[in-house]
Amino acid sequence: MSSGLVVQERSGSVRFSVRVQPRTPRSVVSGVHAGVLKVKLNAAPVDGAANDELVALLAEWLGVARRDVRIVIGETARSKVVEVDGVTADAVRRRSDER
Repeated sequence: MSSGLVVQERSGSVRFSVRVQPRTPRSVVSGVHAGVLKVKLNAAPVDGAANDELVALLAEWLGVARRDVRIVIGETARSKVVEVDGVTADAVRRRSDER
């Protein structure tokens, strides 16, 4: 995975872009491409199931509570902006470099 996740720090939270691919065999953070976190989701994009799975996966991946992860842009799109409380931009970048 290439490094280079673009993360913005905002008073107590961070924001970054995510590109999701629904209906995959398993849910996993698969890499970074052009500054965007790539995530594969097992759930279908029906009735918010993929969004719920994205929030749960990112919360576990970053070690925060589900309530600390919010989709702020793109609820019905594959390209989204996510805001996470309780982590720093450096911590998110380091975690994305581990993939």
